[in-house]
Amino acid sequence: MTEHFTRPDVAQLLAMLNMLPGPKMHELPPEGARGIYLASKEMVDLPLGELAVVRDLTAPGPAGDIPLRLFDTRADRAPGPLVVFCHGGGFVIGDLDTHAGFCAEVSRQLDLPVVAVHYRLAPEHPFPAAPEDCEAAARWLATSPDALGFGVTGLVPMGDSAGGNLAIVITMALRDAPAAVPVIAQFPIYPTVDKADKYPSFDLFNEGRVLTKEGMAWFDAAYATTPGDWRGAPLDANHRDMPPTLVLTAGLDPLRDQGRAYAAALIAAGVPVIYREAVGNIHGFVTMRKAIPSAQADVAGALAMLKAMIAEALA
Repeated sequence: MTEHFTRPDVAQLLAMLNMLPGPKMHELPPEGARGIYLASKEMVDLPLGELAVVRDLTAPGPAGDIPLRLFDTRADRAPGPLVVFCHGGGFVIGDLDTHAGFCAEVSRQLDLPVVAVHYRLAPEHPFPAAPEDCEAAARWLATSPDALGFGVTGLVPMGDSAGGNLAIVITMALRDAPAAVPVIAQFPIYPTVDKADKYPSFDLFNEGRVLTKEGMAWFDAAYATTPGDWRGAPLDANHRDMPPTLVLTAGLDPLRDQGRAYAAALIAAGVPVIYREAVGNIHGFVTMRKAIPSAQADVAGALAMLKAMIAEALA
């Protein structure tokens, strides 16, 4: 099997997407791009499915209330770990609805509550609004607020793409200035942790596979990170004393090599790491499981690893 192998269901989706008429997302104003992203959910992602609880909450943040959504497979829950989920979308698009199906699946597979965070989006709210909101939400959730209805004994930050960056930032921030409960594991999914064009996968896969060179430039210009701030490129930060980590990448993703580099940096720092790569799959596959049926096995396999990692941390 070659490194550029493309799964049949991935190839079918890409052929369809690349034939669609109309402007590309990066050619639209942010609100238009957000609308297209949300509208595409019904075409590519699985529905929410069965859950006992889906409830909106708010956390106090540095610039006002932060919208949250609780997903739980159980109506009543004893104290235990909580997944804090940060959605992807280049820090510009995405919300609590675009990733609801995946958050529900995480709750079912892990048998844990999941709280998704809708942080402020760029360009209206550029860097560091997103990491500030996500850290504030995680710290509030760690206090077992009454709004949750159960006690929290540990946090598991998780996120895809931009959200993978934010999950890592939460973990690092809470390592350096602990919250009310510890971070016991983290799960960044095809995270952005560095400048993408430094890596071979950027040149190999930046055209015709959903996440494009032009799209990444559009996201980067809107987010406008501050040079030298570790939250913009957490690969350059210190990885000591990080919790057990699961990293999941896609084999045909321009961000793939960043995920590989992040896993390697953690291993070099002595952090327990599981690295999984969805061979023949593309960026964004965790929220494309309807259009890419094989992606469900990637998600289930990774979450089984995370479930074991969490159980080990609790033991």
